[in-house]
Amino acid sequence: MKTHQPVSTIIFDFGGVILDIDPILTLNELKNLGVEDLDIFKSPYFQHDIMGKFERGILTPEVFRDKVREFIGINLCDQDIDDAWNALILDIPKERIKVLEDVKKNYPIFLLSNSNEIHYDIYLRDLQLRFGYREFDQLFTKAYFSFDLHISKPNPEIFEFVLNQHKLIPGQTLFIDDTAEHLVAASQLGMQTYQLKNPERVRDLFINGILREDLMLQ
Repeated sequence: MKTHQPVSTIIFDFGGVILDIDPILTLNELKNLGVEDLDIFKSPYFQHDIMGKFERGILTPEVFRDKVREFIGINLCDQDIDDAWNALILDIPKERIKVLEDVKKNYPIFLLSNSNEIHYDIYLRDLQLRFGYREFDQLFTKAYFSFDLHISKPNPEIFEFVLNQHKLIPGQTLFIDDTAEHLVAASQLGMQTYQLKNPERVRDLFINGILREDLMLQ
């Protein structure tokens, strides 16, 4: 049986872990706007050269919108694109904020998210208006977003950056994500990992802000 060092630091993914999302809603909105073949959004070109570059901050929101218009062949206005792109964002449940606040009393906690500027504006406003936090760095010890770092998961460099920036010990650092590919990359650097799977929620991993001892960490 694999043995682990005690966890001293926790890094959280955002979408699908802290923030509830449903990507189908974005596809539905695009269909309503006239996009007939939704499978085109699975193409390597869209995933890597449009969405991937947007998440790494290589494309500005303005260029991203132009790329989307060109890709789908429909001259949508900026607001229609933003509304469709943001449709997948549901909300951050109130109890999840309370869990993070409790966990932060016992561990340094970090956020590491593949995200983009259009989405960021929406959930930052939600954090401010509903929970009174001015920025994510107030809720977390430090929050990192791929479009700021110009690197995205599962590139190991993004994990190395966070580890080095805060002098974290990989074997004592737990990374929680819902995407297996991201967890593999973190694990290869010596980090402990946990994949959050439906219907499990973040609150199920902790008791009074302390990581459950019976969790099967990888």
